[in-house]
Amino acid sequence: MVLRNIVKIDEDKCNGCGQCVTACAEGAIEIVDGKAKLISDIYCDGLGACLGHCPEDAITIEQRESVEFDEAATETHLARQKELKAQASFQCPGMAAQQLQQKGAGTQSLVAEVPSQLGHWPVQLKLLSPNAPCFADADLLLVADCVPFAMSDFHSKLLAGHSVAVGCPKLDDVEFYIEKLGAILQANKLKSLTVVHMEVPCCSGLTHIARQAITKNKIDLSFEDVTVDLQGNVSRTETVTV
Repeated sequence: MVLRNIVKIDEDKCNGCGQCVTACAEGAIEIVDGKAKLISDIYCDGLGACLGHCPEDAITIEQRESVEFDEAATETHLARQKELKAQASFQCPGMAAQQLQQKGAGTQSLVAEVPSQLGHWPVQLKLLSPNAPCFADADLLLVADCVPFAMSDFHSKLLAGHSVAVGCPKLDDVEFYIEKLGAILQANKLKSLTVVHMEVPCCSGLTHIARQAITKNKIDLSFEDVTVDLQGNVSRTETVTV
């Protein structure tokens, strides 16, 4: 810890306009619950470039004990933010968000005898926008991508009535997933969150992702943690309170 200059935001004055967010070259400020917040001291260089962009004079520079500004961590943070924005702004035809309407009883289908319970597209967490309509007031299923292959009744037993986000905690970027899930939680008031993973140790990393996303974003949310064995059966279900 060192004594240094650092940004201070008066939340009572802040109107959430977001001008300070775009003015901060280090990405140290974000809008959370309608207010500007300094997300980490290590991203703030204390130079105060954001001060002149606040119409409410809610930002000042104070001198206090803090960790030092970390240029390397800031560059990594900015690269991750850039990737998130790119995912949200660019879509190939297969990534375009769609609400899927299920066929009614009596409607013939040439695709499958058992109807799909999938209600939206895409489903990969990496491709989903935090502001996608499927997350609004939703029961969200965060699923390890091996689960639907193991469970023959995945659609009827778990997917029905849920929005879904799919990912692999072993092969994919865990930190990216924590930030993406956190962005979804911040942008939407979910009815519930259920995490479903296989019994193999690496797959339980999905539970870690959910915990970290909730903790880092200070979301008041517990979730159901469902473990599926290699035979495709639900072997354990427990409520996780963060």
